[in-house]
Formats: sequence, structure tokens, C-alpha cells
Amino acid sequence: MITRRDISIAFITMGVTLCAVAVTYSQDNVLMKSSAFDWNQVDVKPTKTGFSRRLFRGRTATLDELECHITTLKSGEASHAPHQHLQEEIMIIKEGLVETLVNGQLNRVGPGSVIFQASNQMHNIKNVGDAPATYHVFSWHSPGMLKK
Repeated sequence: MITRRDISIAFITMGVTLCAVAVTYSQDNVLMKSSAFDWNQVDVKPTKTGFSRRLFRGRTATLDELECHITTLKSGEASHAPHQHLQEEIMIIKEGLVETLVNGQLNRVGPGSVIFQASNQMHNIKNVGDAPATYHVFSWHSPGMLKK
């Protein structure tokens, strides 16, 4: 015989399941798909230090968030003061000469150079050349890293 308790548990289970399905398929939770980004098609946003291009920021099959943007710094400008954050990031220098804080040391690198910034390590980047410096930034949040 089915009791009120059985019916209550069934409704609670259904409610939890429907909530889980809604969260899984919510707009904020859509997985990024394979994509190609044409340099000439990406919107350029002026900033106080140069320009920024946002390529993508979203969830993937293996990461809570994968983000890529491209920054162009005017000569003498820094992206921001030295700071740290939980996520790791990689910067690939496209053009220009930059100075970057890595492990407490300042390093100068140019086109084709790659900078890896580990989690919770102080870092920044500054254009020390006479021309604009442009670099690609990739950062990611492993599962469970994003604040809810």
C-alpha cells in the first residue's frame, strides 16, 4: 500500500530531479562548442591602458570556466598592479616588448614568448617598448573553483 510518506518522498525526489535538470540546462550552464575566432571579426573595446578583445568565457566539458581575451597595452602602460588569484593563466606575446613579474623577478620578453602564471602567485605585465604590446590571455577554473 502507498502511504503519504511514499507520496511525499516521490514528490520531493521529483522536485530535486527537476531542479537538477533545470540547472543542467540553464543558459549559464551551456557548454562551449568548438569555435574559430577571426582576429578581424572580434570587437575591440578601448580601455584606459589600450584595447581589449574578449574571445570567449564559458564552461567546457572539463572546466567550470575557460576564458580568453587579447589585451593591447599602450607604451609604458601596465595591465594592472601586481595581484594574485586562484586561477592559473597563460599569456602569449603577439607583439611588443613586455616586462612581467614572475616568481618575484621581472622578466622582459617579446613576440612568441609564453608566460605561465601559477595559482596565487603575484604577477603583472607592463609594456616597456616604444610601440603597442599585444598578448593573448588564457585562464581557467578547474571544477569546484568558481564561487557560487
